[in-house]
Amino acid sequence: MMDDEVEMVTIYVMGKRHRVPAGLTIMKAMEYAGHQFRRGAGCRGGFCGACATIYRTKGSYKLQGALACQKIVEDGMYIAQIPFSPAEKKTYNIEELRPDAGVFLEYYPEIARCLSCNTCTKACPQDIMVMDYVQAALRGDVEEAAKLSFDCIGCGLCAVRCPAEIVPYNIGQLARRLYSRHIVGPTEHVLKRVREIEEGRFDEEIEELKTLDREALQERYETRERRL
Repeated sequence: MMDDEVEMVTIYVMGKRHRVPAGLTIMKAMEYAGHQFRRGAGCRGGFCGACATIYRTKGSYKLQGALACQKIVEDGMYIAQIPFSPAEKKTYNIEELRPDAGVFLEYYPEIARCLSCNTCTKACPQDIMVMDYVQAALRGDVEEAAKLSFDCIGCGLCAVRCPAEIVPYNIGQLARRLYSRHIVGPTEHVLKRVREIEEGRFDEEIEELKTLDREALQERYETRERRL
């Protein structure tokens, strides 16, 4: 298809009108329009959560959230990137904590304000049952909270939309840490890899990588052995 035959759509980035090819993700459409990402872009594959974006579609009053590297643009879409999300994370020693409801209330007392409105779940681009794991944490069910939040990438959209001003992904992270340290413990393959690192098994390879230029590193990365 020739360039002049490509279907184009109109989007608005921070209020400025742009014509971009249909079928592009928000991130690619913004770059097509001349926007240069200096922050708010990471893996570009939906895994890091850095590109959380708020948008509104044509004719709708609703504000919606998505990852810019995943969401396809729509004609008439209004887009505004989030510079950061509220994420004050408490400092604690995981070894000293008990895996029960009390620890969540101690470090994140705002969790008690949960309205069970499910807004956080609706905002999640990973379709995680956010409200359910917050409620599990309130009940002291650390295992359930950890498992339900396992796929969280910390994009912050749940926190941005929460009317009770809770930061759910902090709750999920604490639940997973408690579950790993105090309930199931580290797995044998993790312990094995730690021993290998401490014994210097990979030192020679790391030193070799340090000597490579950008092109060689990229080739090494692209031709690496992938294990499923």
